[in-house]
Amino acid sequence: MLQEIICPGLPAKWINAWLAAVGTTFLDARIRLHWTADSEPTAVLTTDITHPVNTLVESWPSRDVLNDLPIAKHWRDTEQMKRNVPAEVFRQRAKMARPHPHSWTLSSTMSDLCINKEGNVEHAPFDPSAPKGLTLHDRLFSLQKKLDLSETRVQESLRGYATRIKKNGLGFDQTRLGSLSDDTNPMTDPIIEILAFFGLSMFPVRGNGIDQQLDRRKTKTGKRQRGWRKNTSNQKDLQFYWPAWSQPLDYNAIDALMDIWDPKDKPSWDLLGIHEGWRSVQFERKVDNDPTRAFGSERL
Repeated sequence: MLQEIICPGLPAKWINAWLAAVGTTFLDARIRLHWTADSEPTAVLTTDITHPVNTLVESWPSRDVLNDLPIAKHWRDTEQMKRNVPAEVFRQRAKMARPHPHSWTLSSTMSDLCINKEGNVEHAPFDPSAPKGLTLHDRLFSLQKKLDLSETRVQESLRGYATRIKKNGLGFDQTRLGSLSDDTNPMTDPIIEILAFFGLSMFPVRGNGIDQQLDRRKTKTGKRQRGWRKNTSNQKDLQFYWPAWSQPLDYNAIDALMDIWDPKDKPSWDLLGIHEGWRSVQFERKVDNDPTRAFGSERL
């Protein structure tokens, strides 16, 4: 018997919620995802037998699983991997992680196809810098430690009335911030943030194979992450594009849809079952040295 839950807590226009919805299909192959067709599309999770909430709780990664992710600072017999990752350290880690089921945690956060002038690999837009040199894995693990997982807690997040905690989350959620004059602590929902992390599995990072230490022409590395497109020749003008679709899709089907969807070709959207789309908008910082990073959205 088909089971479903409509998730007001996962509106498609909210980039973290969209990634989180995709992340549910990564965590459990039984979950399929589509979006409501009203003026403000929200996620709908469906399963064949077990309710989606129960399915998520069953498949939720344990602390041991998160601790063994290849992007952990200390991982097996490899060199320590801090925020600034030397190319050789990354290559050693990538080689060791090849057979690991979560090797994507490396390829979706950084790439040795783009090496900066300090000899470090460049990070993806969804892997922003953090205070005190915290890594994305540090942030993820701290969220899990604060989470008391239960079916009720998961349902509260999906329904949109979960209590947030004082955490920066993955570091790019605009809803964690107040107004420009608001200096209160950032607040995030650990369920949404952890699911969003697993949604990143669909978006690897690539580059032009440039090592700026060796290239005296100061050629740009061409860093790019799947889903991000340039509107101008300026690398800083990259924007992430994402759609909402009407047919229940599993992870592999969403992956295929992202391959063939052209945000600029609106007449083709109906053929793909897509009824809405958005692109990211950069958070406008107060001053140039403000380390805050966040992405809002703009409807296409």
